[in-house]
Amino acid sequence: MALFRVAICAALLLVTGTLALRAQDVTLSSPDGTVEITGNILGFDGEYYRVDTKFGELTVDGSGVTCEGPGCPSLSDYVAEVALSGSSTMAEVLLPALIEGFALRNGFQTRRDSLPDENFDYVLLRENGRTAARFSFFVSNTDEGFADLLANEADIVMALREIRPEERARARDAGMGDMTGPQRSRVLALDALVPVVAPSNPVQSISVQDLAQVLTGELDNWTSLGGPDAPISLHLPVAGSGLAQAIDDGLAEPDVERLGSRLRRHDRGSTLVRVVATDPFAIGLASFAETSTARVLTLQGACGFSLRANRRSIKTEDYPLTAPMFLYLPSRRLPKVARDFLSYVRGPGAQIVIRRAGFVDQAPERISMNAQGDRLANAIAAAGPEVPLEELQRLVNRLAGLQRLTTSFRFEPGSTRPDAQSRSNIQQLARALEAGAYDARELLFVGFSDGDGGAAANQSIAMKRAEAVRDAVIAAAETANIDRTEIAVEAFGEALPMACDDQRWGRQVNRRVEVWVR
Repeated sequence: MALFRVAICAALLLVTGTLALRAQDVTLSSPDGTVEITGNILGFDGEYYRVDTKFGELTVDGSGVTCEGPGCPSLSDYVAEVALSGSSTMAEVLLPALIEGFALRNGFQTRRDSLPDENFDYVLLRENGRTAARFSFFVSNTDEGFADLLANEADIVMALREIRPEERARARDAGMGDMTGPQRSRVLALDALVPVVAPSNPVQSISVQDLAQVLTGELDNWTSLGGPDAPISLHLPVAGSGLAQAIDDGLAEPDVERLGSRLRRHDRGSTLVRVVATDPFAIGLASFAETSTARVLTLQGACGFSLRANRRSIKTEDYPLTAPMFLYLPSRRLPKVARDFLSYVRGPGAQIVIRRAGFVDQAPERISMNAQGDRLANAIAAAGPEVPLEELQRLVNRLAGLQRLTTSFRFEPGSTRPDAQSRSNIQQLARALEAGAYDARELLFVGFSDGDGGAAANQSIAMKRAEAVRDAVIAAAETANIDRTEIAVEAFGEALPMACDDQRWGRQVNRRVEVWVR
């Protein structure tokens, strides 16, 4: 019985192979024949069987049993099957690039097989040419990805947004547990929504408020934006895609009736950008990774602050329209090759692949104080009675000799809960502490606030946020020797604004915790 390890997991479903195997009768027997389990095999991941029995669904360690019956898989010829469904933006370039990198590191050859409806398989081949694993991509959008997961037709969801509350509830009802747990979702890479125009368009910048009014049709002529007297043609991702839903969440839901024929939707980001780049009167909202020949507009605030999308501003979330790219995982067990792949995508090698593919990686970068000129100039310009010169001098003196990490933390609107990218950053920084990356160094968590309310109250709120983030990172770094790192907190309230406080998005950008290192 020591070898016959049975794990009952009604909630923790196992697989891959689930999608490839039909339920068939099998009998699993212990070596001495004293215990037998009979039922329909639901899946096999190369290590464990999942069997539907009269006692319910059981997970059985394959090393301790023999399998008999028509449903028994071949152990020597086992092929790991992994189905990914969802975002076309992630499926077209990012995930294939990462699979190629993973294969190169692990000695596999790869083959891409086309399937109907622009779907495809990525096959990993051993040296002898035999198939080791098959990654099947079902290319659609984020909504379809979650639907496939809930229908047990996908193992991994490629999502350009967080899971919706109703999807989270349905997953829990289906026995999949909490899909927002730390092991159930991860940020794979970073993206952003960027307004794009044709290179010949004279407009160089746009405010977030004006961009929202373009979406609702309140602004319908380029003269309102400093351009020519011509109607604005609006191009957006197809409804149901993660980027389209990110637009609804971060800006405004397009007024389809008001916009009429001036609104066009595209099921591929590359198509959207190509059309906009050739139309001098078009504006589109696209993925930062897919801007191609179109020109990106700078976001402008009413108070004069401007923010442009680039790798650093997206990593730090200083750019307000960031859009993390998620992988969502069910609670069922994935094959070893899939688990190895998911470990690989968090490593430094994968971050290089992500950057080369045109997306924003999560590798922390350091920004020197000398590179903070624009931010300090904004702070001086925005200073007033509540932020005296002495406070700015205290800020400069405290941060002198330190470098800012691109690992920053921001919060969900109206909440003290870190947003999705920040929750990922907590895990990332915790792993770095566990690996000793900051041994014998100083880490300073610095809290900032927006300008609403009194300066003293904002200072207190900023300090509490900095302490909360510090505590969350330390709690996540379970195996780290924290005594090897000097960890401190500081707060400067509203002294270093990133954006204007007259809009919700500006206030959200200003409420943050930065990490500085010496």
